[in-house]
Amino acid sequence: MRDWGKEKTASDPDAEREELERLAKDWDWHVRRAVALNSSAPIKILRNLAKDQVQWVREAVAASPRADREILDILSEDGEGFVRAAVALNHAASPDILSNLAEDEMMDYDYSLSKNRYITQEAVAKNPNSPREVIETLSEHGDEGVRTAAVSNPKVPKEILFKRKTDHSWTVRTAAAKNPAVTAEVLDHLATDRIQDVRAAVAKNPKTPAQALASLAADRDVETRVAVAGNSCADPDTLNLLSRDWAWKVRETVAKNPATPEGVVKTLAGDPDQSVKKAARSRLGDGT
Repeated sequence: MRDWGKEKTASDPDAEREELERLAKDWDWHVRRAVALNSSAPIKILRNLAKDQVQWVREAVAASPRADREILDILSEDGEGFVRAAVALNHAASPDILSNLAEDEMMDYDYSLSKNRYITQEAVAKNPNSPREVIETLSEHGDEGVRTAAVSNPKVPKEILFKRKTDHSWTVRTAAAKNPAVTAEVLDHLATDRIQDVRAAVAKNPKTPAQALASLAADRDVETRVAVAGNSCADPDTLNLLSRDWAWKVRETVAKNPATPEGVVKTLAGDPDQSVKKAARSRLGDGT
């Protein structure tokens, strides 16, 4: 039976070092894992836990931001794929470690997606410490999950985002639309995508050109119009148009947008929908 009291103590960042050392040797692996996840766990304890017989304890060590190069080097060659994937996700992992793990084809079945996933390669693709050439290679991977991870990397080169704008997978194109490094040219292209999720991602991006936002304001999908209505870079004319949208959620979002002209907000304060009215009055400082 699990001892929740011990786990709570093991997770406490203010716990005494001696107490953590004692709990790191506890018979219950849940307690040892809690120590490994503790943000104040000393390196010496993490080194010992990196050799733990239970993979979930080693995985917790691999995920720790306090894990050093020596620990991550060891765990990057662990026999369990989930441990290696945790190393690949760790932002303390070195480019050399990530380059090696980029060839790790460990797979796990994702029941939510009903498909196998290359979890270690996805993790490497997401890590901003991954070398440029690794991100480029993984962005060409045959699996859409790996390509999506590579395109979502904040350090992904703009050329890759440009190339992936025509990827046959909508999840990859959505990731490109969400990436802070995406260019206006790519966003312009994706604004006309046939998939709603892609267009909605474009509509939310503050880098999307005003002309594209104006076009998306007339989108047939409500969620896309809501995204435009909440974009702080939408121009006054676009927001004014959306303030008259048939969907109350769109009008409410316009009322909440700091970029919406005061005159438009005042008009929305008299909206027949209570949610819209409340949002507009809140913006005007009138809570009634």
